Amino acid sequence: MTSYCGAPPDPVDLMSRWNLDPVLLLALGGGAVLAWRSRHPGLALAAVGVLAVAFVSPLCALSVSLFSARAVHHLLIVAVAAPLLAMAFPSRRAALPGLAFVVATAVLWGWHIPSFYDAALAGTVLYWLMQITLLASAFWFWQAMFAAPSVTGVLMAILGMAQMGMLGALLTFATTPLYAAHIGTTLPWGLEQVVDQQLAGLVMWVPGIVPYALAVTVLARRTWARATAAA
Repeated sequence: MTSYCGAPPDPVDLMSRWNLDPVLLLALGGGAVLAWRSRHPGLALAAVGVLAVAFVSPLCALSVSLFSARAVHHLLIVAVAAPLLAMAFPSRRAALPGLAFVVATAVLWGWHIPSFYDAALAGTVLYWLMQITLLASAFWFWQAMFAAPSVTGVLMAILGMAQMGMLGALLTFATTPLYAAHIGTTLPWGLEQVVDQQLAGLVMWVPGIVPYALAVTVLARRTWARATAAA
């Protein structure tokens, strides 16, 4: 079976590799309609736009060739689209924030286990199971974090930042190729597989923690403002 995003592209044909799957386009269109009718349409539409970049643009195909592109793809889902959706559809109460963190972390780390990752890239059903579970668990995490008391929210953001950084560090310092799905696919891009893998780790380790760091800053300022007002 081949990956949902098709065969690994070469640099010369990458920009022609837009994913125009009618089912995907219909789903994104339906999401845009729901977003427009939400209480915060700007945030919701931005999330749909991020998902369109992840799944419609040539990034989808590039992530078949490069694990570093897959890291960008995953970050767009769990650290950009998910928090935008969580802000667009806020929860009035924190829905089990501790469990939300555990589940979101387990899902993210679980799909980076080599056997699971390789299986997800080999066929459509597991590919979409990976994407849906990543988005759903991350949405739960961010929604619970934003709804939690300020101190709990800050702790969740710090833990989220820590787990993302740890996963990135493990990939950065791995000295052997981990994923069979990328054997030979990185060479047309001038990268050895280990180098591409380490680059993916750096993507997760450095820019990957930025959304969580921003959340820490915002929530900490909110906590300080409330404490000052109370005093």
